[in-house]
Amino acid sequence: MRRSVTTADARVPLTVMDNHDPELMQELMETVGRVAESAAFIGGPFVESFESAFASYCEATHAIGVSSGTEALILALRALQIEPGDEVIVPANSFVATAEAVWLAGGRPRFADVDPETQLMTPATLEDAYDPRVRGVIPVHLFGRTAEMAEILSKSREWGIWVVEDCAQAQGARYAERPVGTWGDAGTFSFYPAKNLGAWGDAGAVVTNRADVAERIRLLRSHGEKPRYNHRMIGTTGRLDGLQAAVLERKLALLEDWNAQRRRIAASLHEATGGLEHIALPPRTQAPADHVYHQYVVRTEKRDALRAHLDAAGIDTAIHYPVPIHESEAFRALTDGRDVAPVATRLAREICSLPMFPGMSDSQIQCVADALLDFAP
Repeated sequence: MRRSVTTADARVPLTVMDNHDPELMQELMETVGRVAESAAFIGGPFVESFESAFASYCEATHAIGVSSGTEALILALRALQIEPGDEVIVPANSFVATAEAVWLAGGRPRFADVDPETQLMTPATLEDAYDPRVRGVIPVHLFGRTAEMAEILSKSREWGIWVVEDCAQAQGARYAERPVGTWGDAGTFSFYPAKNLGAWGDAGAVVTNRADVAERIRLLRSHGEKPRYNHRMIGTTGRLDGLQAAVLERKLALLEDWNAQRRRIAASLHEATGGLEHIALPPRTQAPADHVYHQYVVRTEKRDALRAHLDAAGIDTAIHYPVPIHESEAFRALTDGRDVAPVATRLAREICSLPMFPGMSDSQIQCVADALLDFAP
């Protein structure tokens, strides 16, 4: 185990950042220095090197670095030639960017409900949401748990619609031993600093095995320009910068170990808290699924009481996400006031994210487990 984590006090934090690992910090500062010395801030060798490494890691033909996970979704949708008003099925239980990107690309999100245990869109909820006006679907590997890609892909091909995997929280996860992001027409990733593979700012990537999609994304991310000042389509400024690329490539070499630590922590919490009466732990994964535990999310009807109890025990928690997308002020008008995803609505009242990070010590794990066992609302 490589990571040495220090904390500022006795509390168990929800997560930790790179500044809690002195050895890694030193390496990354040296990496950033090399970028600064070469002035390769936009494009150039550091971006190209990371794209090559990430494509290889994901077992994909192409990886295109972009400025954020949201931009990755938008550019993937535009590269698949979404047209104004096209409907795209998204899970109601996700970060808002999944639906937001559809709208910003000119489409219209159509919300699918989720499974109450895995909290993911399933082939059944996808089918319930399908309409002939639908042109695509965005399955989300939420919290690091993989969606049922084989059946989702089968249904999508039957309907003649494209698939974009939202892998923002699932770097390194595999479904049926195949990396996420490579099942559909494209896979999008966020490298927000708190992710399993995090940059030192906003950053993202799209992976694809389709040369036409890759070429359009490369054009779109930089003003549709090729060669310089020859603007072949209307694009944007959505490039990955050299500093972020260099940080990400150094950390990519550590991702497998970090994900293994996350899985071990989750297994330890499961083992130490068997028989809980008032709290539902995240269900264990079974082949062909995988889980890299970007978040460790439990459920209870007594969530506020649980959070207060854990806070008193010195344990940080969070809610991901307190308002389902279809109930948000931004998207409520699309559903005409109807609750189109009642399971997602109920989950938003019950879910609670517990501490989860590489380097979490056995004593911290035990502290969380003991507090869960002591919870008696």
